[in-house]
Amino acid sequence: MEVGVKLSSKCQVVIPKHVREALEIGPGDELLMKVKEGSLIIYPKPKSYTNYMMGLHKEVWKDVDTDSYLDKERNSWEK
Repeated sequence: MEVGVKLSSKCQVVIPKHVREALEIGPGDELLMKVKEGSLIIYPKPKSYTNYMMGLHKEVWKDVDTDSYLDKERNSWEK
């Protein structure tokens, strides 16, 4: 979805209703901004970084029995 907006005289931007609804954001929600390769990227700040990061790098652990791995690591601490 691409939509054009105009900066106000105070450099403010109004996020169109259909965009707010698609992102499920509203008054009081925080947004993050990033400049990347000459473009401005605005996206909602995650409400929970725990949920946001869940599954990160799951491909690294796909063939590992994580319970056995954790047990082995924890047992090595006790020695």
